[in-house]
Amino acid sequence: MKRHVWSENARTVLEERYLLRGEGGRTTETPEAMLRRVACAVATPERPRARKLWERRFHDLMQRGDFLPNSPTLMNAGKADGQLSACYVLPVEDSLDSIFDALKSAAQIHQSGGGTGFSFSKLRQRGAEVGSSGGVAGGPMAFLRIFDQATDAIKQGGIRRGANMGVLRVDHPDIFEFIQAKRDLNSISNFNLSVGVTGKFFAALRADGAIELVCPHTGQGLRQVRAREIFDRLVEAAWACGDPGLLFLDRMNEFNPTPRAGDFLATNPCGEQPLLGYESCNLGSIQLGNFIDRSGQGVDWGRLREAVGLAVRFLDNVIDANHYPLAECEAITRRNRKIGLGVMGFADLLLLLGIPYSHERAVELGEQLMSWIDRCAKSESARLARERGAFPAFGFSVWNT
Repeated sequence: MKRHVWSENARTVLEERYLLRGEGGRTTETPEAMLRRVACAVATPERPRARKLWERRFHDLMQRGDFLPNSPTLMNAGKADGQLSACYVLPVEDSLDSIFDALKSAAQIHQSGGGTGFSFSKLRQRGAEVGSSGGVAGGPMAFLRIFDQATDAIKQGGIRRGANMGVLRVDHPDIFEFIQAKRDLNSISNFNLSVGVTGKFFAALRADGAIELVCPHTGQGLRQVRAREIFDRLVEAAWACGDPGLLFLDRMNEFNPTPRAGDFLATNPCGEQPLLGYESCNLGSIQLGNFIDRSGQGVDWGRLREAVGLAVRFLDNVIDANHYPLAECEAITRRNRKIGLGVMGFADLLLLLGIPYSHERAVELGEQLMSWIDRCAKSESARLARERGAFPAFGFSVWNT
């Protein structure tokens, strides 16, 4: 078996963040021992007689460097109450109780090693009347800053700082304040920000028309704003500081596998995974640079198929091996059983094949790779369903046709 060779930089990062430590903070395991620990923990949901087989297969998959799971799995697998998911989305409703319940939940998730995503779109705009107190609302940005400051005080699992995604709909009355929030580079340091855009907004943009900003707590229109004005501010801010990004809400929900369970409103901190309220997701990546065929001129599609199948089973096992920080997260995650399988090393693959990154052949190969991985992953998911039963929400999903 080809063994993965850890670079000096990789070993340094592993020692600083991933390897187990004993008294005095001294490292007590090697990278190889870390992989054995992870493989053993992730194989525990398997039938007792098959655990050693799957433990070995999972270990070899990681040892070859063909696949690695997200950081919390590497850090926490095998620990008592080990939290293994990378990301969670928490609902934020328009009440003080909901806002600070979400903040408390986020603190617990960050402490366990996970990141969080929030949509602040349901919060009433700054200056709106608060009926219960007779005062006025601080608006989404006031609470987002509180979340940011709280995150600054908490380290994920005592190892890394918390990470968040903050989302606001493009038709929220406070959208301009949100767009400008990170132009001051010393502000909002623990959040990525994304504007939730819609097909209606882009239709207005193409027609050089206006959209209506809507009060979220009443549903009433507040004022008309040219779509071009919002888009220009967006582009300027993204150019100046990298934020905000765009979250395509309609397109995202077009592919929602369980639409009857609710709409996607937010994603994990880096935007890879749309999630419902309280859902979590464990991530992992296939190292594409490892899948050159023997001729050195193409992709070893058969070996890639095998690696994808193993990775899907690995990530599905993590759902059951995980210790969730919140009961709500455990319930909906086990019900919907989402996994996030991605890739890394595409540039390495192109370099090894002698294909320029900007060449149309690179685009074609990227399409072929992701189409193949998608088909192989779904095929393995269907095979797992035959072996273990369909996920509990299958009857309410788009797959139940």
